[in-house]
Amino acid sequence: MRVKKAKSRIVFEVINYAILTILALICIFPFMHLLAISFSADEFTSKGEVSLIPMGFTVQAYEYLAQKPEFFTALGVSVLRTISGTALSLVVILMTAYPLSKTDGKFKGRTGFTWFFLITMFFGGGLFATYFLYKQLGLLNNFLIYILPGACDVWFVLMLMNFFRGIPKEIEDAAMMDGAGQFTILFRIYLPLAMPSIATIVLFTAIGQWNSWFDGIMFMNDPSKYPLQSYLYTMIISSDPTKQSGFTMTPEQLEALKNIGGKNLQAAQIFLGILPIALVFPFLQRYFISGITVGSVKG
Repeated sequence: MRVKKAKSRIVFEVINYAILTILALICIFPFMHLLAISFSADEFTSKGEVSLIPMGFTVQAYEYLAQKPEFFTALGVSVLRTISGTALSLVVILMTAYPLSKTDGKFKGRTGFTWFFLITMFFGGGLFATYFLYKQLGLLNNFLIYILPGACDVWFVLMLMNFFRGIPKEIEDAAMMDGAGQFTILFRIYLPLAMPSIATIVLFTAIGQWNSWFDGIMFMNDPSKYPLQSYLYTMIISSDPTKQSGFTMTPEQLEALKNIGGKNLQAAQIFLGILPIALVFPFLQRYFISGITVGSVKG
């Protein structure tokens, strides 16, 4: 039997879908505009005539980038920092959240450690103190500066800790009676159950690593060690692509650049920088809601 929807329900759904469609278009239009500029001829982009459809279609900007080693060097640094930084963060967060999820009877001092981590969320030493600390630790101009400072995200630790605390204790007790140790319980029981939360942590951490640009500008003296976002930053703030800070161009690159506008080249590089994370996001976004809500405070 087909249930007939009430008029108020139909009106609500129409308005809801209309608002969501408008918001989706608002989010998509900037990317379409960026892509159109990257495929347009300089004579149109320099005059600001390109909107959402390429004018004077050309792929010269992408052909030029294919011969530009600095771009792919920065891309490689970003890929390496994203993979290694995400893996390290996941291990550190797991190893921190699991013991903190235990009761005070099983882990003495748990409350004190929890408060210690909470304090770090609200108080920091400031930029100058942070810079001198990294200098004393030998992290300046070191790849480890990209992955060590943010390895333990307290917010993710608390989220995963709350999830672990929601797992029935009888499961752990039964496993211990069968001779399982803490590492066995963590990796063979808790970890599979926490996959939605793990996927959320991996995705947010990977996005944060990929989009980070300030640490490269601030703590790296060698532009060849810049991640992609730091490289793009130096490119965007430079009005002349031939005078990017820290980068030199060969005569062949200068000759190839004559027929390519600065806006076209900037748009192509920015689009390629966005593309990898944009391709990964749709496959993991379904874990967002379940990953964030699971382990939430129960009544």
